[in-house]
Amino acid sequence: MGTEVSVAVGPRVTASGLRIDREALRGHLERSLAFLPREVARVHVEIVDDPEMDRLHRVHSGIAGTTDVLTFPGHREGDPIDVDIVACADEAARRAAEFGHPVDRELLLYAIHVLLHCCGHDDHEPAAHGRMHAEEGRILRALGVGATFRREGSP
Repeated sequence: MGTEVSVAVGPRVTASGLRIDREALRGHLERSLAFLPREVARVHVEIVDDPEMDRLHRVHSGIAGTTDVLTFPGHREGDPIDVDIVACADEAARRAAEFGHPVDRELLLYAIHVLLHCCGHDDHEPAAHGRMHAEEGRILRALGVGATFRREGSP
């Protein structure tokens, strides 16, 4: 039985005219799993717009406003990763425009970031933050996408 990887784009995102290559994103995500230190059973990414992310953020975190990504793990400690990821297309589009890369690349970064959290990485302390983002960059470079959190050569 293989790993289940799926990506869905919400209807309001599609209606907004923002183009997201769901199949390319799924393919990159599938290939990224080989670079993780832990087995993955299932990953589902749901891509939503700002209003839906704001609603989910309020319901699940008690925080008003949109955010980049929410994580809903369904696995126990030590079990293969089973996770639902909700990523905000509008936030990804803003960040992608800021850094000059495609929105799909930003969404892939969000998904890999979540998977690394599921593998035990943390980004709350400065040293751990650096290690986690270096690991994101390593995986994205191995996929041929290139480091995304910080552009290559940036301090």
